[in-house]
Amino acid sequence: MAEVVSTNWEDDYVDKLDEYRRLGILEYWIVDYLALGSRAYLGNPKQPSVLVYRLNDQQQYEMQRFQGDDRIFSPTFPALNLTMNDILQS
Repeated sequence: MAEVVSTNWEDDYVDKLDEYRRLGILEYWIVDYLALGSRAYLGNPKQPSVLVYRLNDQQQYEMQRFQGDDRIFSPTFPALNLTMNDILQS
C-alpha cells in the first residue's frame, strides 16, 4: 500500500496508518515529496521522504525513512532500485 501525502498530511501519517495496521497490511509507504509532514517524521530540516512501514510480529509498524540518494528498501519488492531523488526527478 502506498500513499502520496496530501495537504491534510495527518490523515496519511496517523489515521490511515492505524487503519492499515488493523487491516493487517504488511507494508505501507508514505511518499511525502513536498515535505508536508512534521519534523517528527521528516527530520530537521524537513526533506522530501519515503517512509516505509513494516508490520512486525507484535502487530506494530516499524518505520524506516529514506531521503535523497538512499536506496529504498522494501521486503515486498526486494529487486526495487529506487531513491527519493529518482521519485523527485520523475
